[in-house]
Amino acid sequence: MTTDVFLSKDAVKRCLRTTDGLVDVYYNDILTGCSKFDINTDKRLSAFFAQIGHESANLSRVEENLNYSAERLMQVWPTRFPDRTTAELYARKPQMIANVVYANRMGNGGKETGDGWKYRGRGLIQITGKRNYERLTEYFNVDFVEEPDLLLEPKWSVLSATWFWVYGASTSLNILADKEDIVTITKRINGGVHGLTDRMRRYADCLKILLSSGGVFVRE
Repeated sequence: MTTDVFLSKDAVKRCLRTTDGLVDVYYNDILTGCSKFDINTDKRLSAFFAQIGHESANLSRVEENLNYSAERLMQVWPTRFPDRTTAELYARKPQMIANVVYANRMGNGGKETGDGWKYRGRGLIQITGKRNYERLTEYFNVDFVEEPDLLLEPKWSVLSATWFWVYGASTSLNILADKEDIVTITKRINGGVHGLTDRMRRYADCLKILLSSGGVFVRE
């Protein structure tokens, strides 16, 4: 049974290390999204906040930053940018980078289709790839395939993240959060363990914040 999540705005702000202005923008949608997808315990909320806090830079970023230097391209995608000459051709050219690194993956077509750029990461959890945009469209009956920038709006930035938390990976991340398996959650979201230390620290801090404030209150 779905439950309504009640959590103070101050607790959300502290967990996400964000500003008064940004928590005002996202607060109601966060409670709505967490309620809808049963992110409704201290462990689940702490894990969720740890991940979206890291991915969105404390709610300040809802679009993937692909403005990579040549050095960074070689570090992140060594098989696609094996040498400086190749990397320099793409350095600081986000659209070209996206169309190469996301080509023929996640439901995208080849680099000539522009799908990599069109379906780059958006939202608080960085939904990426045409297949995920199609799945979101089917679930919410809103055409994110034709209008992917809808995910930049606060409502959909949040709801796309809470949807992914339950349906985007092979296992609901609520189940992993119940086990406090932050490593596997990170892999399901990131594809690796980039930023794991920060995500783990955020999880521990948020859990303390929620428990010290009386925990999460839910209503069926």
